[in-house]
Amino acid sequence: MSAQYKGSKPGLKTIGSREFEEKTTASFSHSATTDPERCLPSQTPFSAHQATVEDEEKAIRVPSYAGGNQLALTATRSTQEGFGSEYPEGGLQAWLVVFASFCGLLAALGIMNTIGVYQSYIADNQLAGYSESTVGWISSIYVFLSFGGGLIIGPVFDKYGPRLLVLLGSVCIMLCMMLLGVCTQYWHFILVFGILGGTGTSLIFTPAIASIGHFFLVKRGNATGLAATGGAVGGVIFPLMLQSLFPRVGWGWATRAQGFLFLGLLIPMNVFTRSRLPPKEKASVLPDFRIFRNVDFALVTVGTYFMEWGLFAPITYITSYSLASGAMSPEFAYQIIAIFNAGSAVGRWIPGLLADKIGRFNAILAALLLCTASSLALWLPATVLSASENPATHNNAVFGLTVTFCVLFGFGSGSNISLTPVAVGMLCDTEEYGRYYSTCYCIVSLGTLTGIPIAGALISACDGAYWGVALFTGLCYIIALAAFTAVRTTKVGWKVTAKY
Repeated sequence: MSAQYKGSKPGLKTIGSREFEEKTTASFSHSATTDPERCLPSQTPFSAHQATVEDEEKAIRVPSYAGGNQLALTATRSTQEGFGSEYPEGGLQAWLVVFASFCGLLAALGIMNTIGVYQSYIADNQLAGYSESTVGWISSIYVFLSFGGGLIIGPVFDKYGPRLLVLLGSVCIMLCMMLLGVCTQYWHFILVFGILGGTGTSLIFTPAIASIGHFFLVKRGNATGLAATGGAVGGVIFPLMLQSLFPRVGWGWATRAQGFLFLGLLIPMNVFTRSRLPPKEKASVLPDFRIFRNVDFALVTVGTYFMEWGLFAPITYITSYSLASGAMSPEFAYQIIAIFNAGSAVGRWIPGLLADKIGRFNAILAALLLCTASSLALWLPATVLSASENPATHNNAVFGLTVTFCVLFGFGSGSNISLTPVAVGMLCDTEEYGRYYSTCYCIVSLGTLTGIPIAGALISACDGAYWGVALFTGLCYIIALAAFTAVRTTKVGWKVTAKY
C-alpha cells in the first residue's frame, strides 16, 4: 500500500540522504537524470515524492508553517516548500543573516525599547512645560513610522531585496542620534526623533525580520527569536548607559555616544544582510490590501494591533510611574526599564525555540495570557496602592509588585514580538512574506500612533495616577488573546494539546 501526497498542504517530510537517492534512482531508471547527485527535490516529478507505509514510520514528520504551498521533502538539512523553494535551515550564510539582523535590531529596537528613558528625561528637562500626553506624541510618531513604513518597505524588499533599504535606514538612524543632542524645542524632537528616527528604524526593522524567512522554514521561530533578542539586549544596555552618562556628560554627548555604538552595529548589518528567494512573477512594490480577504490574516492583524496598542503604554511610562510611586529611588526607577527588557530578552529567544516544537500559535497564546494576567493581577494593584491616601505605607508591596510585573510582562511581551512575524509567515508564501508582514504592521502602527497619547491622557484623567494605564494595557491584551484564539480554533479546534 502506498501513501501518496496530494494537494498543496500535506505537511513537511524529511528523509535520509541514502533513502532519497534510492527512491530517486528507482524512479528515474530510464532517464538521463538517474544521477542522484544531480537530482534535486525541486526537479523530481511527483512519483519521486511517493512513500510506502513502512517509509512513513521511519520518516520524521514535521508540520509545515509555510503558506499556500506546504509540501517539503529534503535530502539533507534543507527543507523545501511546495515543490519549489529550498530552505537551508542553517549554514554559515544563513546564520550570518541572523547575526546581521541581531545587530540591526540591537540598534533600531534598542532605540524603541529606550523611549521610556527618553520620554522621562525630556519631559523633566527640555519639554518640562508640556503635558505627558503632548510629549507622548513624539514617541507615538516614532513608533508609528517604525511599523507603518513597512507598508511600502515590505513590497520593496520582496521586489529588490534588503541592501539599499538597510543602507538608507543606517544613514537615517545615525543622523537621528547625532542631531538628537542639539534638540531643544518640541518640533525639533518631532522631526529628528519622531520622523527621522522612525523612518530609519522601519528601514532596518522590516528587512531584518523578513530576510530570516528566506533561509529558515522549520527553524524560523528559533532564528527569528534569536535575532529579535537584539532589541531587548539594547533595551537593557542603553537605559543603564544613558543613566550613567546623563549626569556626567549631559544629554547631547550621551545620545551621541549611543549613536557611535549604533555605527559599529549597523556595519555588519549592511555587510551580511541579504535575501535569497527570487521575487514572484509580476511582483509589485505597491501595497495590496486584498490580502485581508484571508480571514485568519485579518484576525492576526487585529490581535497584533491590540497587543502593540497595550504594549507601548508600560514601555513608555514604567519609568515615569516608578518615579511617581515613591516606592523606589530615582536611580532604580531608570534601571527598572532594563529589568523589563532583560525579561524581554529571555522571552524573545526561549519561546521562539519552544514554538518550533509545541506550535507557534500555542506559544503566542501562552505569552498573551501571561501578559494579561501580569497586567491585571500585578501592575493594576500596584498602581491602585500607589494612588491610595497613604502610599508610603504600601511602598514594599508596590516595589515587589512592580518589579515582578516588569519581569513577567517583559518575558511575555518579548515572545509576542518575536513570534508575531512567524505567525504571519504561517499564513502566506515566503516570497510574499515582506508584503504580508509589512501590511500587518502598517495597520498595527495606527494603534501605536494613538496608544501612547491615550495612556498619557489617562494619567491626566486619573489625577496623575497610573491605574488607568494598567487597566488599558490589560484590556488590550484580552482582546489580542481572543483574536489569536479565534485563528487557532479555526485551524485545529478547541483541542488544547493540538500543535499549531
